[in-house]
Amino acid sequence: MSGDYGICELAVVSLRDNENEPDYEIQFTHEGHINTTDLRSKQPEDSQIAIFESKFGYTNGTASVGSPTDASGTGVDPTVCSAHGVDVDRYCRTEGRPVCEKCVNQGACRNHTVISLHLRATAVRNQLVDVCETMQLQALQIERFINNTLTAKDKALQTEASSARERVVAQVNAVREALDEEEQRLLEAVQREEERIEQCLLTQRAHWSKALNTLTHARTSLVHMLTNSTDIMLVNTDTEISDRIEEAEGVGVPKDSEHLNMNRDCSDSKLMLGMWASALLLGPTATARMYFDERTVSHLLLLSSDQLTLTYRPKRQKKPLPYDPARFDNWPNALCLDPFSSGTHAWVMYVGDSTAFKVGVCYRSMERKGSTNESRLGFNAKSWVLSHYEENYSYCHNGQVVNVVVVKSPTKVGVLLDWPTQTLLFYDPDSKCVLHAVRDTFTEPLLPACAVADRSLSILHC
Repeated sequence: MSGDYGICELAVVSLRDNENEPDYEIQFTHEGHINTTDLRSKQPEDSQIAIFESKFGYTNGTASVGSPTDASGTGVDPTVCSAHGVDVDRYCRTEGRPVCEKCVNQGACRNHTVISLHLRATAVRNQLVDVCETMQLQALQIERFINNTLTAKDKALQTEASSARERVVAQVNAVREALDEEEQRLLEAVQREEERIEQCLLTQRAHWSKALNTLTHARTSLVHMLTNSTDIMLVNTDTEISDRIEEAEGVGVPKDSEHLNMNRDCSDSKLMLGMWASALLLGPTATARMYFDERTVSHLLLLSSDQLTLTYRPKRQKKPLPYDPARFDNWPNALCLDPFSSGTHAWVMYVGDSTAFKVGVCYRSMERKGSTNESRLGFNAKSWVLSHYEENYSYCHNGQVVNVVVVKSPTKVGVLLDWPTQTLLFYDPDSKCVLHAVRDTFTEPLLPACAVADRSLSILHC
């Protein structure tokens, strides 16, 4: 920028210091005739130069005029035409360079568009004034941006960052407090359940210990009677024998009962399940990468080439598929390739706006053929699914249906299988809302399973 200001300065000084400046004119050459237009009135006024100096802070005293040299400092006088040795006083617009009168009349610039060199210089000066003014305005804008906008942004950043930190700490503290309270509540519930069972066990132990003593005493009496009584004595002890038998019969036979087992639901909590599922999904546990097993896909379904999407096709559109013992031949079911028998696994199914689908797990040994419940997901002891049909959601296992209430139909259904705790959980990945959770005893490896009877569903890979 300083170089530009220097050019403007030198031009202005040269203009003001050169009192013998020739008249300004434009000469147009046409067929050997030169037409001259007087442009003396176009000469810049001192007031214009003064405005330039006041705007940009330059005066004619800040530059000196020495012997002319070219831009490279080689000593060549740029005011003299190198071809004809006379002063350069014109500007060829066609070639874009200063020229002399002989260049115009006799030389290479004949029939070119030519104007006075001073007029061209004036145009350059005006252009530089505009450019410098624009640069000055831009510089002022930058200064204002730095001093005002960036400073304000910096202050706002500190305020917002501090507020964000406080918000994070407050939210984490609220979650931590809620979790601490939930933890305490659940631990107390487990403690109460433990105490209840311990009391039941003590009561049962005392009862059956007393019954055992009664039975032992009655048996001992009868054995003594049997081994030490004569026939007359034995016949005469009918009443005593009846009493001992009645005592023995009154003892009864002990039976195990469910109330002696700990209620595993006492440690269940929707809050904890939701947080646990979210922690597993957002934490280092990777979502399982799964693909549908083409061998299992029903002829009612169309499997995409990437083995991730199943599309339902009505029976009239079904196409015969090669027989395979693994294929479902009646229900629109499909299974995934790899079974799970350990660890924690999560996967997400995109169900979109399908109004008929099932998502869950099943044993590999589940029946594949026929139209009975044995090959129908959720209606046998070997499958656990979340089902959606029209407007209703439900959890289905072994023919038992549990209604599931949802506020808004999810477009995705996540499945979380935690083998160590034998927990199967269905959730909405978008809202992180637990739809249903079940704890069961899985005795065989589980395969991800699904069914779709409307539109399509897909496995999502995160």
